[in-house]
Amino acid sequence: MVSRSYSNLLELASGDSPTFGRMNRQIPRIMAVAGIMSNIDNDSKDTDLSPKDRIIIVANELPIRAQRRVDGNGSGSSSSSTCCSKGWNFSWDENSLLLQLKDGLGDEAIEVIYVGCLKEEIPLNEQEEVYQILLESFKCVPTFLPLDLYTRYYHGFCKQQLWPLFHYMLPLSPDLGGRFDRTLWQAYVSVNKIFADRIMEVINPEDDFVWIHDYHLMVLPTFLRKRFNRVKLGFFLHSPFPSSEIYKTLPIREELLRALLNSDLIGFHTFDYARHFLSCCSRMLGLTYESKRGYIGIEYYGRTVSIKILPVGIHMGQLQSVLSLPETERKVGELIERYGRKGRTMLLGVDDMDIFKGITLKLLAMEQLLMQHPEWQGKVVLVQIANPARGKGKDVKEMQAETYSTVKRINETFGRPGYDPIVLIDAPLKFYERVAYYVVAECCLVTAVRDGMNLIPYEYIVSRQGNEKLDKILKLEANNRNKKSMLVVSEFIGCSPSLSGAIRVNPWNVDAVADAMDSALEVAEPEKQLRHEKHYKYVSTHDVGYWARSFLQDLERSCGEHGRRRCWGIGFGLSFRVVALDQSFRKLSMEHIVSAYKRTKTRAILLDYDDTLMPQGSIDKRPSSKSIDILNTLCRDKGNLVFIVSAKSRETLSDWFSPCEKLGIAAEHGYFLRLRKAVEWENCVAAVDCSWKQIAEPVMELYTETTDGSTIEDKETALVWSYEDADPDFGSCQAKELLDHLESVLANEPVTVKRGQNYVEVKPQGVSKGLIARRMLSMMQERGTLPEFVLCIGDDRSDEDMFEVICSSTEGPSIAPRAEIFACTVGQKPSKAKYYLDDTTEIVRLMHGLASVTDQITPV
Repeated sequence: MVSRSYSNLLELASGDSPTFGRMNRQIPRIMAVAGIMSNIDNDSKDTDLSPKDRIIIVANELPIRAQRRVDGNGSGSSSSSTCCSKGWNFSWDENSLLLQLKDGLGDEAIEVIYVGCLKEEIPLNEQEEVYQILLESFKCVPTFLPLDLYTRYYHGFCKQQLWPLFHYMLPLSPDLGGRFDRTLWQAYVSVNKIFADRIMEVINPEDDFVWIHDYHLMVLPTFLRKRFNRVKLGFFLHSPFPSSEIYKTLPIREELLRALLNSDLIGFHTFDYARHFLSCCSRMLGLTYESKRGYIGIEYYGRTVSIKILPVGIHMGQLQSVLSLPETERKVGELIERYGRKGRTMLLGVDDMDIFKGITLKLLAMEQLLMQHPEWQGKVVLVQIANPARGKGKDVKEMQAETYSTVKRINETFGRPGYDPIVLIDAPLKFYERVAYYVVAECCLVTAVRDGMNLIPYEYIVSRQGNEKLDKILKLEANNRNKKSMLVVSEFIGCSPSLSGAIRVNPWNVDAVADAMDSALEVAEPEKQLRHEKHYKYVSTHDVGYWARSFLQDLERSCGEHGRRRCWGIGFGLSFRVVALDQSFRKLSMEHIVSAYKRTKTRAILLDYDDTLMPQGSIDKRPSSKSIDILNTLCRDKGNLVFIVSAKSRETLSDWFSPCEKLGIAAEHGYFLRLRKAVEWENCVAAVDCSWKQIAEPVMELYTETTDGSTIEDKETALVWSYEDADPDFGSCQAKELLDHLESVLANEPVTVKRGQNYVEVKPQGVSKGLIARRMLSMMQERGTLPEFVLCIGDDRSDEDMFEVICSSTEGPSIAPRAEIFACTVGQKPSKAKYYLDDTTEIVRLMHGLASVTDQITPV
């Protein structure tokens, strides 16, 4: 089948409209003018979710049921919910979360287009017709994949590698999850690329929102961001996200993290899942996050990637309509006759037949219940509905065999004529039949050993709320129709935190689960009613519509800065990312600064040292011979005044820069100053009393003892607690506690306590690097040599004081009129500087370039 995606990306960049064929006729919202970036000077459009806006929802499977016609002679007629082709019948899958999401948003509120695969394989010669029908009748863009590719992508990489790992199953042997197979990974990437091509067929990148769902499409954000730097892109993970200790075993761990970070908003069901993701970003990519006004964000190359924590809900309207069906009422009557009339209480389990749902553990807990509490024998029945497994493999077959044998053994041990303690239903049930079991069950057991969300408890709660007709069938008195329900849920499922009235259990502890089952049966009626009321209030207000609207509102907020930023892509393959900066914040160009350097005669140069001239993480902090040569060359020009401004002690800096005769040095953030090697050190502020160290040092020592990898640096006027070599999460937590502790005990001392990158520092009040910048400019003013060129480079918060002084001096008397000012920070981050360079390598290259110019214009 001929691909409808862009055949040549050069066509995009040319400014000519690409040819979409029939797509332009079918989707009027298609992009009118091609281009990866819009004009950055244009005013940005508001991103309100108005009725004209459109959401493209992307998932592995479309919310469509496809059924092969037996006669093969369809008329092509269609209705609002079904459509026929010559060989196929198509209809909406009412149980699909994606369709429920659309209903929750409201049909008139926003246009929704779906992109995904069909559950059925469509022959090549029928794909064109099926594509056209699904697009016209359902606004669905089907992604057709060759069977072999789909098998390697879905049953291979997704189900054998990602899915087990995300559920905490390590491939310690070939039988325990699939070992990493790069060919399967390549298939996964290929399929994600095909999905990107399908989205390209319908997207208007300036206006449309794209919402990607689940782990099947984790690298898709990179392909979309590469095509359109400003695409409004959200991703929601419906599975658990494992702890960093588990996740870091994945060979392509960084590729997946970087791909997800190409989204604007990343959603998780629980805080635990989000916390694990943030920890992985910190430990493997060195990224930090912060919470502002309740929103969590990760700074990533100038973009803020937002983190959303909100569990999905159920479709209340659909479930209530099923409860009202005559078929449901009849089925409820049958179940009451089968169990209620015989005085038996039903416990219910509804799970997929896979290894993480804990079915066997639940059966063993039922066995334990009957053994420890023989009074329940003959009175309690566990109905276990086992839905077909979604995956394939040896582990699924073994689990099925174990389940059948366990059921048989328990029934043989505790059964009697007319009574089986466990009823296993492994045949597919219609939804109304499952709902009928919910209505009748006195308690629902969800004991998965690991599950992303699991909406079974929510469905059970709403079903137990019932309606008037069901109340009559259940013979609830009109004056006492207080509803009740009981839940026993695993601690390891996503819905557990939101069900505070449930009995939470560790599913691996069979005795504890058995005790919980007994407690659920023994709970007093008023207590059951209170628990049910609490749960129903939450579930009914946090439905799928609430979840979808909340996610899209946050996505809109996260994309609000798109039009006000300059964007461009860097990196290759899955390392691609977009740099997004304010219009006034730009990269320092070598050509620009060299040209300014050549045009001017008097120059002031201030350089931070750690993480500016010296790379972060270097064990040997001494300057290299190359750096010494560069500094000496710059100092040789009589028109240059060059200063190293550092937090290091003056002894350390004197030793390190001893070969530099004319270099100015400011130590301990500017408390000590030396104009050149031949002169004495002087204080920039009045001498201070350091008796406060006797208070601060014992506190720091306490945190050093309890934080492996942390150290204390005792300077003449300051104390620094560093946790650069500690665990990043624990070190950051300890630094926050230390900061609060020191601020408390030093409240009456003339010092300031500040936290920087991997350190907490206590120093005298009034000492800052801004002092050195001000002193340097005033010194040149006194000499009558106003600087025509000012360069100031630093990397952290302490350097912002220098930037502020330099930038604010442009209108004062201490700088020459029309002077060239270059305040430059390291990395793309919020800063008072107007320029940035990516890393220390670029800074050294820049300084080397200026030194080369000095060599040309200054004789040795």
